[in-house]
Amino acid sequence: MRALIVDDSKPSRSIVSRVLRELNFECAEAANGAEALDVLATQARPDIVTINWHMPVMDGLELIRRLRGDPATRGLRLLMISTEHDREQIATALATGADDYVSKPFTSDLLARKLVELGVCGDAAVRTVTRRPIRVFVCDDSHTIRSVLTATLATDPDIRVAGSAVNGQACLDALASELPDVVLLDVEMPVMDGLSALREIRRRHPRLPVVMFSSLTERGAKATVDALVAGANDYVAKPSGLNPEDVAARIRSEVITRIKALVPRGEPVAALRAGDQPRVAVPARPASTATRGQVRGVVIATSTGGPAALAEVLPGFVAAASGVPVLVVQHMPATFTGRLAESLGKLCGVPVREAAEGVAVKGGEILLAPGGRHMLLAGTAVEPRIRLTDDPPENSCRPAADVLFRSAARLWGSGTLAVVLTGMGRDGLQGSRAIVEAGGSVIAQDEFTSVVWGMPGEVARAGIAAAVLPLGQIGVEVALRLRKRG
Repeated sequence: MRALIVDDSKPSRSIVSRVLRELNFECAEAANGAEALDVLATQARPDIVTINWHMPVMDGLELIRRLRGDPATRGLRLLMISTEHDREQIATALATGADDYVSKPFTSDLLARKLVELGVCGDAAVRTVTRRPIRVFVCDDSHTIRSVLTATLATDPDIRVAGSAVNGQACLDALASELPDVVLLDVEMPVMDGLSALREIRRRHPRLPVVMFSSLTERGAKATVDALVAGANDYVAKPSGLNPEDVAARIRSEVITRIKALVPRGEPVAALRAGDQPRVAVPARPASTATRGQVRGVVIATSTGGPAALAEVLPGFVAAASGVPVLVVQHMPATFTGRLAESLGKLCGVPVREAAEGVAVKGGEILLAPGGRHMLLAGTAVEPRIRLTDDPPENSCRPAADVLFRSAARLWGSGTLAVVLTGMGRDGLQGSRAIVEAGGSVIAQDEFTSVVWGMPGEVARAGIAAAVLPLGQIGVEVALRLRKRG
């Protein structure tokens, strides 16, 4: 089989070529649309042409128009591979003539599945590439940490360390040559720290999974929270000492689990076609008229990817929530939750506080469950207050969203509006059921915009979500529901 890869970025061409060669393709390359037309005029007809969108001389859309307008090339299979991931942009590419679309960065198994769907290769191709291990890039200035990380990750057959760097700048330089499946990034490093490197990674590679690996010191906690709000997908706290056995144990129990959650082996994060529905059918539950008119409080649950999601959702509705309290459960250690509240408060322009035992729950205020303690509502619907407990974890979590949600259902009943955002696991499902049974309403984040579609996916699949929405629409939807109260 033959492929033509059209992209102005040499590293991007190399990545696509490597994946296609694993699928037994002979690969030719072109740096722009005009060069691609010259290749097609002089070489054998390819089975697939992959096309980047933004290129000099002739961009991807113009190349597609030319190919679809020429009888000699009209029947070519065209797959656009681009950093654009907005649904409207994807719709434009498909309307122009692309057969399918993949957002960068992508996994090998996703690309293979697209080729199968296009009829370019058989199912055996998918089985071949899904056996490829997850490629992890490690960035940490400590030689000890890098060595233990590399050695421990190498013991898992599903993971391969693709490279390492001693600071953020060296990491960026390495990523310019070849993209891994996930980056494990230290926070405090010389030359360029982890936060600065993360911001640049997000600018260049918006969907590349990044896990922060940081200390639990006060300084490390602040930097990690800043990184999570800036778009890091997850974090793992380093052991307080540098004992290699402690570090290795933390890697096995936490780092590997997070890596596999962010880069699932059999279910890659899909770059959906415009108009596609999530891979799992999601029934929606209509919200009652009473619920939409009488919101008394908003409760939010989130975990992996949550800080960045909260940073987008909360500012979208706080102006409409002046008379309504907002309570948030974010799975996070105690060292981090105070810093997260501080960061979110600056973004929202309204008070965001870490909850304390017995405090009154007031309208227009956002309270965040402290790490390591369950938060629930006590008192009365008119004068609610916070209760914190050290009860056993639920869903392996403390704080647990189910605890908060159940108490909100008891206190506010049909006046409860719940939001379940990106996160690993199923915390929030049973609490959402209780809210719906009490007449309240639940909004869940959709699969495409979730870092991990665990928590919101469970709610959506159960058919108890009144709406399943992209992250960018959730704040607006909550604001609309709050403005209709009265």
